Amino acid sequence: MAKGLIWATAEDMARNRGKVLSLFRQILRSINSPDLPLTPAARLAKRAEARAIFMVASEERSVHNIEDLIDTAEYTLSLLKKGEIPKYPFL
Repeated sequence: MAKGLIWATAEDMARNRGKVLSLFRQILRSINSPDLPLTPAARLAKRAEARAIFMVASEERSVHNIEDLIDTAEYTLSLLKKGEIPKYPFL
């Protein structure tokens, strides 16, 4: 994934940008799924939580933390697609 050993280079950031944005959008869409047993207020809260996590993570420069964000987002997305709500905040 990375050319930088510990800190992400500009190239690393550019390479991951599309993947992270795609995961973010998919998570937001999955939260709106009627398969999830959430009230409208709970849906808004979950969407706000996802936005906050990705907003804070957007400034992350550690290669390992970026990899962890992507792995955790993929896992959360798989749970949401099954109609399950993650028991813990996804990060």
